[in-house]
Amino acid sequence: MTANNSHYRSECALSTALDVIGDKWSLLLVRDMCMKKTKYGDFLASPEGIPTNILANRLRRLEETGIVEKKPYQIKPLRYEYMLTDKGANLLPVLQQLALWAHQHIPGCGVPPDWFLNAKPENLMKVK
Repeated sequence: MTANNSHYRSECALSTALDVIGDKWSLLLVRDMCMKKTKYGDFLASPEGIPTNILANRLRRLEETGIVEKKPYQIKPLRYEYMLTDKGANLLPVLQQLALWAHQHIPGCGVPPDWFLNAKPENLMKVK
């Protein structure tokens, strides 16, 4: 896709990134995948309480934009697990910096865990 695609508000790189991952839930799903959560129920169990209809929509959008990949882990009934692609894993430094910013500037915000701050995108990438 090009930046002047009708799905995007402008050619500004930040605006385009926000069009792809700037909603309330997408980066939390990426965070969960960084924490090795892979299944629909895993995401539902996160403390933020994402509604099921929004979860299904965001997983589909993240897959369509190449940030996550799904593969079946059960045939009957058909169920999928979701994993970060290389493109998705490369969002980790963005998440780390956003978490550090929040901790520094938002009173009462928790401290990001060391394992999260020390994680590397290459450690999150799916096995080819």
